Amino acid sequence: GGGGGGSGARRRMKRFRASKFRLAEARPARKEAWIRGIRGSSPAASGNHIKTSRRWIVFNTDSAGVLGMVPLECQDGDKRPVSELRCHSGVVADFDFSPFDDQLLATCSAEEVVKVWRLLDSGPDVSSSPKVALGPEGSQVGMVLFHPTADGILASGAQKAVKVWDVEHQQPLTELEPHGDLLQSLAWRPDGALLGSSCKDKMLRIFDPRAGPTACQSVQAHGSGRDSRLLWVNSTGSLLSTGFNEVREREARLWDTRAFHGSLASVTLDASPRPLMPLLDLDIGLLVLMAKGEDVLFCYEVLPGQPALSEVAQCRTESKAHGIALVPKPALDVLACEVMRVLQLTDNAVVPISYTVPRKSLQEFHEDLFPRCTGNVPGASARAWWAGDNGQVQRISLHPAHPPHPAFTSACIPSLLPESRALEPLPVEGQMEELDLSAGSSLSSPTGSLTSPLSATSGFASSPSQRSLQSILGPSSGFRHIQGTVLPRGTHFTNLKGLNLTTPGECDGFCTNRRRVAIPLLSAGGQVAILELSKPGRLPDTSMPTIENGAPVSDLCWDPFDPERLAIAGEDAKIRLWRVTPEGLQKSLVEPEAVLQGHTEKIYSIKFHPLAADILASSSYDLSLRIWDVRSRRQALLLKGHGDQIFSLAWSPNGRRLATVCKDGKVRVYEPRKSSESLQEGPGPEGGRGARIAWVCGGHSLLVSGFNSHSERQLSLYRAEFLADGPVARISLDVSPSTLIPFYDVDTGLVFLTGKVRGWLAWPSEPRGRRPSTLCSVLPGGRWVGAPVSISSGPQKRSSLGWKRPPSAGSREALPPVAAPPKAPSVFRGAVSLSCWLDLAPKSLGRLWKAQRPGRGCRGPPAPRAPASPLCPIFRATPESS
Repeated sequence: GGGGGGSGARRRMKRFRASKFRLAEARPARKEAWIRGIRGSSPAASGNHIKTSRRWIVFNTDSAGVLGMVPLECQDGDKRPVSELRCHSGVVADFDFSPFDDQLLATCSAEEVVKVWRLLDSGPDVSSSPKVALGPEGSQVGMVLFHPTADGILASGAQKAVKVWDVEHQQPLTELEPHGDLLQSLAWRPDGALLGSSCKDKMLRIFDPRAGPTACQSVQAHGSGRDSRLLWVNSTGSLLSTGFNEVREREARLWDTRAFHGSLASVTLDASPRPLMPLLDLDIGLLVLMAKGEDVLFCYEVLPGQPALSEVAQCRTESKAHGIALVPKPALDVLACEVMRVLQLTDNAVVPISYTVPRKSLQEFHEDLFPRCTGNVPGASARAWWAGDNGQVQRISLHPAHPPHPAFTSACIPSLLPESRALEPLPVEGQMEELDLSAGSSLSSPTGSLTSPLSATSGFASSPSQRSLQSILGPSSGFRHIQGTVLPRGTHFTNLKGLNLTTPGECDGFCTNRRRVAIPLLSAGGQVAILELSKPGRLPDTSMPTIENGAPVSDLCWDPFDPERLAIAGEDAKIRLWRVTPEGLQKSLVEPEAVLQGHTEKIYSIKFHPLAADILASSSYDLSLRIWDVRSRRQALLLKGHGDQIFSLAWSPNGRRLATVCKDGKVRVYEPRKSSESLQEGPGPEGGRGARIAWVCGGHSLLVSGFNSHSERQLSLYRAEFLADGPVARISLDVSPSTLIPFYDVDTGLVFLTGKVRGWLAWPSEPRGRRPSTLCSVLPGGRWVGAPVSISSGPQKRSSLGWKRPPSAGSREALPPVAAPPKAPSVFRGAVSLSCWLDLAPKSLGRLWKAQRPGRGCRGPPAPRAPASPLCPIFRATPESS
């Protein structure tokens, strides 16, 4: 009898043998090892809000649609740089790294589109990383998950639907049958054969996507339908789920699909209402549980053979968690017996938490603690897996003596180094098609330039990722090294209070001329402050004299021929003309010089004519475009044909034509003196969120900034004579809610772009339009080429654009001749020809250039104009030569 009892005890010991991980300890890193300088966040979505690859840590930030990114490894103790990926216009619901390619990241949001990015290696803003878009899905996408064994297979969940995608070919392979309620999680079996899901209808479902769209198994998992998660424990059919029971206690359950009628084991934690985020190390069976907004980390060992969930340790952290992630096995310190590392996302830091197993020797590799783990080379391609190939990923050893495995590059998105991208020729006429440069490719053509927008840092310096979007108009631009510098604080306006940051999207927000800045204020009656550019510094705390417009300001602009006259469009459908005395605004103005009435609804925008005096164009919610004779205070022309909101209008450089971009998806060009109907129409931006238009390249082309159907900001270049053919080039830039406002310098061919979220930018106006070159400080050697003005809710700042090339005779190309400002009083009557040109180059660079020799990028001297008459000649058709 005694012998039998001993044999039973041995069997029980064999069955319930002590685990080598039962003594594992959780050790949060010291604060010196925290990754700081971030803005972590946890939106109301089901993801873990932080993910890692062998190279990167990516996390949700407090900015909608923006992910933060830092390197996983710190180089020589240096502070890790934080980059931003502006991937969606709304909150990023979920994201996932490829298990093979460390640079491949999938993201999703409420935009109904899944995006897969190849992350660039450097720069504060990596939003220009190459990408592909999958979808639209038809509903908000809430989760994405890469396949564990096949390269380029991605599962996505949107409301009740699940799709399996072939990323390389950008097409869905299958769509599974709809779930009974909202989808809550997805999980691939480690061998990649099956896909599991948890749902708000309390059911766990198992699918074989290659066999058919119907679930092959299902079971009710938890007593409550609150947020549940699902994980596979192994490839033999063991599952683990977390959720809430009937009395709303948090629990974890262990399942076996071979006996899927009930759970094998379960553990109840507590009655907290916050859903658990589970992480499981498949190689050693350690399960980590934590909830958003809590500071306790639970660790269990999953033992499917017993079956049991055995508690290992609890760890209390210093901060509340927004999310957690596991660090890939090759990054562990194996000689220190670090068997697992968890990253906790908090408000302002990423906190590493190491799990170590105590051993007598910490300088040896313990093979029992570190079994071979999955490598980074896929077992099959997407097409092969879909055809039935069940190839598995090779397993690798973590022994330090083994050489590191080379990085794998997926074929889904080709690896493209920003510094060595070749320029491609612009397609010839007749072969033009839409060119999407979102993958970082670039174009070349004989004239002009189109580049990436401003970086997220102060000034206007471009990051390496943005420099990858080379000029489409020539690979050897003389301005490729241009750099921005904020001028000294003594040139700023500070203590500027009560800014109106809610002006309509069609308004630039404020306007400038050679002498003054006009800024709408957030106060009743549509007040506008006037600042003298010659008197920068701190503004007084007392109230300043203002222009009291009498109605909220919708747009405003200075008369280019009269620096004392300001036009203000109001929401009451009236345009008021105000006159500021030459000494500045000494007292508040309440009576306008003139009022223009004719629109029946709120006005969108107003623009003075670039060459003729007393001519003003306006657009309105009544869908009309009107041209006014300001001198006689009457409407001269009415242009028709818009089917929806007019986003923007722009006069051509010679003043003969007027271009508009409209919410109805059309770009139009009018010749007002000939017809009230549009001369040409062409396809505009696909998105209806806002757009801007500007004439470029001497009036031969049109630049339109807007949004595409994926809510990405986009620049499109049109040939003005062939609008119907669509854009000849198109660049997808980034995702941001603000419309990019283009400012084009006709002399240099440079386009500056900014949005009203981070601040506004405006060129000081000149008689021929925006002429930054006439206001720049030309230092010895010709080093400055412009002086834009920007504004934010803080102090108003001026910036200059510096040219980094060393002083030399070759620097003349940065300072082409510009039109000399016409002299008063004939200038203000609009009667002087602008055929006189001024050379801005210092005397050391040579004598003045002649009018017949405009510099590269200049549009050349305009044709002479006739003297202004009671009804300016702009309203009368003239021969082409005029």
